[in-house]
Amino acid sequence: MRSASWTKVAALAVMASLGAGAAWADEPLFGYVYTTDVLPKGKAEIEQWMTLREGRSQGDFHVLQARTEVSYGLTDSLQLSGYLNLAYADVFHNAPGGESSPPEIFADYSVDADKRMKRGRLEGLSGELIWRLASPYTSPVGVALYVEPTIGPRTRELESRFIVQKNFHDDRVVISGNVTLGYEWRKLQADPEADVGSAESRVHWDKETDVNFSIAGSYRFAPNWSVGVEALNEREWGGLDPFKSDHRTNVAYYVGPNIHYGGQKYFATATFLAQLGAGKDYANPHPGFIVDGINNADDFEKYRLRVKVGSVF
Repeated sequence: MRSASWTKVAALAVMASLGAGAAWADEPLFGYVYTTDVLPKGKAEIEQWMTLREGRSQGDFHVLQARTEVSYGLTDSLQLSGYLNLAYADVFHNAPGGESSPPEIFADYSVDADKRMKRGRLEGLSGELIWRLASPYTSPVGVALYVEPTIGPRTRELESRFIVQKNFHDDRVVISGNVTLGYEWRKLQADPEADVGSAESRVHWDKETDVNFSIAGSYRFAPNWSVGVEALNEREWGGLDPFKSDHRTNVAYYVGPNIHYGGQKYFATATFLAQLGAGKDYANPHPGFIVDGINNADDFEKYRLRVKVGSVF
């Protein structure tokens, strides 16, 4: 009897370790919100992102961004990733004044106000490091830190995140929240209409700070299948000091559903977000920048659709 009891205990321990290993894999439950999950040591993953950004309160606005990610588990709590980032834009009469205007990721391009802009580009290369300080599978709350530098032909970015995660009901319910701080530098062309002697009158590096808050919840309703919801609050400042209220430029809110499939080796996630009518633009007095609460500044749009597919090996 004693030997049989120990056999049962050992079998349960093996099953638990296998289940924990599967849960620890860096499988994205959400499209925009990160969890504390990382790859086990020695495991690798390839992941393809496609993000469609659609619609303004005027004109045509279509932006497609693609990210190809390769990740590797350095340890059971430290993951390293690399990204190749591509983008394509098709816009026409999309600015609040009725002219054609490039989205932020193409801000260094000149666009004829009465012509359609169609352009593709290499946005840049990114590196990412995620360090999990506590696992939600062995601790009351999971905690992780994240840093991602990006370098491109005319852009530099540095993004960091604080990630928390709480699991319920044998990990069938997952709640995750992120606080993100991002610094951006974009090399812009001289503006011929700018005041002589100003930074905008010559080629210069435009600086911006993003502070974003996000939360998401997911419920596994069937083996390998989960559904959930994500919510984002994005805030922008001109310059590199987010503590100066007079430098704030934009605020926007997004919310929407997601669905996730996770098999033995392959997974897929899709998230659809719609901008809520609560946006603010502190930098532009033109009434067209905010229409029925929708922020139409160069880094915002009405709808977002993100799809991720990948495989662990």
